Amino acid sequence: MTIGIIGYGSFGMFVHELVRRFYPEAIVRVYARKGDANDLFRPLSEVAQCDMIFLSVPIRRYEEVLDQLVPLLKPDSVVVDVATVKEYTVGLLRRHDGLRYVATHPMFGPYSYEKKAHDLTGLRLVLTEHTLSETALDTLRHEVARLGLVLLETTPEAHDRMLAETLFLTHYVGQVVTKGGFQRTDIDTVSFGFLMDAVESVQHDTGLFKDVYAYNTYCRDVVERFDRAEREVHDLLARPISE
Repeated sequence: MTIGIIGYGSFGMFVHELVRRFYPEAIVRVYARKGDANDLFRPLSEVAQCDMIFLSVPIRRYEEVLDQLVPLLKPDSVVVDVATVKEYTVGLLRRHDGLRYVATHPMFGPYSYEKKAHDLTGLRLVLTEHTLSETALDTLRHEVARLGLVLLETTPEAHDRMLAETLFLTHYVGQVVTKGGFQRTDIDTVSFGFLMDAVESVQHDTGLFKDVYAYNTYCRDVVERFDRAEREVHDLLARPISE
């Protein structure tokens, strides 16, 4: 099997690490704008000829890269979408008639993988849409289970609604805590430790944070609700204790 990875940021490198561990016999080819041609980094035209291609680029570049990729694909190539938003990327995938694709969102990344001592068991993979045959889909389900992952199937819209109130909210709080300069101390409670675990898992993903806000329309409502709730908490603190 040949596996292509387009984009070699932290998640692209993470995909490569997983492939090397669980599918050591696979031939991996990577395309990245800054990658010099060698045994790993190849031109886009070569990566497009792989059996399976992971599209691991920033959401803001997704349309541009997809439009460059599709004309270069071989007929039986499968594009694997791993973007954090799904309505936007699935809409782009649907534009290309005959394209074989799997639209997923791994609900984990390098940080959570490290935290679980490189154990995938119980981590979740969301499947929101695909154009696979039933046989190919059964194979996918089998492989996901073999790796210990839990496969959740939903719609792009439902995914984005839930993500706005979970992962995006975590990013939002993480950015606030980080910009406030709050840090761990020697007297941390367990609950504060959990909070900082969440903050540290997302605090460096500023680009992803901004992309999710820009391309997931449900995030604006979450920000408004959070800010409204914050004002209510301020009002609560301002009231006399006797109230």
